[in-house]
Amino acid sequence: HLHLVESGGGLVQPGGSLTLSCTPSGFSLKRYVMAWSRQAPGKEREGVACITSSDDFTEYLDSVEGRFTISRDSAKNTVYLQMNSLKPEDTAVYYCGADYNPSTHTCDIFDYYPYRGQGTQVTVSS
Repeated sequence: HLHLVESGGGLVQPGGSLTLSCTPSGFSLKRYVMAWSRQAPGKEREGVACITSSDDFTEYLDSVEGRFTISRDSAKNTVYLQMNSLKPEDTAVYYCGADYNPSTHTCDIFDYYPYRGQGTQVTVSS
């Protein structure tokens, strides 16, 4: 059973930064398209960022473009979401997702990612 574990969430003031990490349990992320999504209270889950298995393409939700960066460290078998200039509207539970696809050179934040973690809470508040 493939499982992902997110970490790095917490409470941060507006304008602050956080880095989320996503680590798999029992498999390598090397051939997977990876994505981050989030769900705020009372709202539907929305895709935030994705990166191809070859790390040659990324896509971002318009509202986080320029503030968030998705990246992969293959040596550490970890995917990150660097979040800068955080706003109260970024408050949500953030989830990591994975989809096996070693050949694609694009990704879509609105795609379904079948392997997911339990999420990590990010709260942006003063």
